[in-house]
Amino acid sequence: MYTAAQKIHKDKDAEPTEFEENVAQALFDLENTNQEIKSDLKDLYINSALQIDVSGSKKAVVIHVPYRLRKSFRKIHSRLVRELEKKFSGKEVVVIATRRIVNPPKKGSAAQRPRSRTLTAVHDAMLEDIVYPAEIVGKRIRYRLDGTKIMKIFLDPKAKNDTENKLETFSGVYRKLSGKDVVFEFPITEA
Repeated sequence: MYTAAQKIHKDKDAEPTEFEENVAQALFDLENTNQEIKSDLKDLYINSALQIDVSGSKKAVVIHVPYRLRKSFRKIHSRLVRELEKKFSGKEVVVIATRRIVNPPKKGSAAQRPRSRTLTAVHDAMLEDIVYPAEIVGKRIRYRLDGTKIMKIFLDPKAKNDTENKLETFSGVYRKLSGKDVVFEFPITEA
């Protein structure tokens, strides 16, 4: 019997939370009812899902997908997010690939850690996942006099229509997942 439980695979056979089961059920329902993305959703599943309070009454649903399946999820990203936002009314959906951060190797050990497993690389990749389908065209880090720093991320102006209303959600999700303050903007084009 094919059920919603097959749409979620947790690490180390952990039990999914109630919210994760709701997301898995929503994916399962989409696969059964929506003909245009049915074939694409057939082999896809998620690792985990969590709900984040962005600001005031705004909430975001963050869905972690396996790193291997991220390209398949990106093919149907806009349609999938649109449909899931309908199901979770009032919540914005963000899809992120699950990546692992590995500690630096100990002194004297011959083992090398891949660049893609460093904290910086994982946080940069996470940032790109959050803003997808928009592209990052520039980054600036602003150091304030009190020692705090804020990252300014400039997004591609072509995606302004799709992502302009989600900028607050993007920064809230990134702050929650990485602990870094970030501001999303569109570069000012001179006419």
